[in-house]
Amino acid sequence: MTSICIVIADDHPMVRRALAESLTEVRKAHYRIAEAGSVRAVREVLQRGGIDLLLLDLNMPGMDGLLGLSALRSDFPAVPILVVSAIEDPAIARQAIELGAAGFLPKSSPVSSIGAAVEAVLAGDLWLPAELAGGAESANGDTSARVSELTPQQRRVLILLSEGKLNKEIAFELGVTEATVKAHVTQILRKLGVHTRTQAAMVARQLSLPPHRAR
Repeated sequence: MTSICIVIADDHPMVRRALAESLTEVRKAHYRIAEAGSVRAVREVLQRGGIDLLLLDLNMPGMDGLLGLSALRSDFPAVPILVVSAIEDPAIARQAIELGAAGFLPKSSPVSSIGAAVEAVLAGDLWLPAELAGGAESANGDTSARVSELTPQQRRVLILLSEGKLNKEIAFELGVTEATVKAHVTQILRKLGVHTRTQAAMVARQLSLPPHRAR
């Protein structure tokens, strides 16, 4: 039987270890577990291939909240992503699903739920706990859908826009011409259905989670 490889991505080693131990408790045949403590490390592991599932914390440094999730889904479409978050907000859970996550699991979930969520996603199903599914309909799915249409480079430009950077600063950071940045901005405004850079930046901030979280 082919072993299943799961990447656990969280910037806190104790959380990664707890999730790994939970998975071994609910399954007699051990999963092969890889750990990543940063977005860069996640990408390095996924680029090597052979990954069956990614357990992803949205609040890692460099993730840019749900925009980071959207970028990973775009760059690695074959790898299902189960978001494992300390945030238990139905709106965030629904937006994560809209942006391509295969499931959303609160970190407070019991071990049995962790195993059930992993098994469901590996089987090709969506996973959303009942306590989050009830109010999830209130999320702005239309915004998430629009953001999902952006290319990876357009997402990078949008993130930099949300940080208040000018076109020439974005061009320098991305290593492209200012004309290229202007073209990206035009497409971003069109795809998001907004008219100004400020409005686009507001959309980006809606999908970015607060950087601080309690452990």
